[in-house]
Amino acid sequence: MSPLFISDLHLDESRPRITELLLRFLRERAVRVETLYVLGDLFEAWIGDDEDSELCEQVCGGIRDLTQRGTQVLVAHGNRDFLLGPGFAARTGCTLLEQAAVLDLCGTRTLLLHGDELCTDDLPYQAMRRQLRDPQWQREFLDRPLPIRRQMAAQLRQASRDATQGKAMEIMDVNQNTVNEWMRRHEATRLVHGHTHRPAVHTFLLDGQTAQRVVLADWDSQGHVLSFTPDGEPMAETFA
Repeated sequence: MSPLFISDLHLDESRPRITELLLRFLRERAVRVETLYVLGDLFEAWIGDDEDSELCEQVCGGIRDLTQRGTQVLVAHGNRDFLLGPGFAARTGCTLLEQAAVLDLCGTRTLLLHGDELCTDDLPYQAMRRQLRDPQWQREFLDRPLPIRRQMAAQLRQASRDATQGKAMEIMDVNQNTVNEWMRRHEATRLVHGHTHRPAVHTFLLDGQTAQRVVLADWDSQGHVLSFTPDGEPMAETFA
């Protein structure tokens, strides 16, 4: 049976219905498969593994129940929850992925990414990304008290929203040359990613060979999950 893929839920206290959708999905759909991949931005923000909010307890408990029932959950870091760490993995029973993961999916070598590393035309964003992924910056951030981290995360989210409003949509999408470079590096002919909130299946030529880029949908007003048919065709489902 195909693994399931989800991304960009952006779970937040202001959107309780999306949290309810996820918990129901974990109980009723994900429990029927061997593997669930979460390709980043499960949370709108993650400020450290000592996060103690009710939302965190609900979501971690739901994932833990799923892993204890036998479904393997693999979680990638997104641009919102890049601080997910070993404490989160221990609380949920999930496995945290490296930046890039590769698997054989229905006979096709498939690369998994969050997707923000592909948006290389957005130079200010990539500069911010490098800062936030810097180990020293992360250590200094995590050393601060939890309330201060919450304030800083809110400020970063607002700055991100303000910056996004002034950018052309094309700048915030992936760069095809960067896509090609990542796929060549990992010898993949299929790429699955999220981040851009532009669900689609793109077919193109990579060094004379047919390649595919599958973009996951974000969870806005409903849930979205991707799987693959036995012959390797992507199959998107929605639920509310």
